[in-house]
Amino acid sequence: MGKASKERALAETEACATVHNLRISPRKLNLVAQTIRGLDAGDAVAALSFSRRRISSDVKKCLQSAISNAENNHELDVDRLFIAEANVGKGLVMKRWRPRARGRVGRIRKPFSHLTIIVREHERKRATKRAKRT
Repeated sequence: MGKASKERALAETEACATVHNLRISPRKLNLVAQTIRGLDAGDAVAALSFSRRRISSDVKKCLQSAISNAENNHELDVDRLFIAEANVGKGLVMKRWRPRARGRVGRIRKPFSHLTIIVREHERKRATKRAKRT
């Protein structure tokens, strides 16, 4: 008496990975996600490896998880994967207070974000060779 299985939300050529509660604002995380959207999986991992942003290592972990899910769970070819979507969502916001001058208080917001990466397999590439001009 278990749960009824639900249909797969993604297509047969897609796999995804999600990370919840990353300690960074969605606006900053979206800058990193924007750099990898549409890239091939190998190129995106390389771009994140050399990125100087603090959060790029967590985004790289999520991307590698999506690639592993595609390979192990859905039998997709790793060499033909590309990042179809990289969605950033807003998480909770911790509110903290800091004392200021004359008995006042300054509000500090500590936002969290969610990241979802969907990788998709390219369709078969045509083997076309261009004729060399002589």
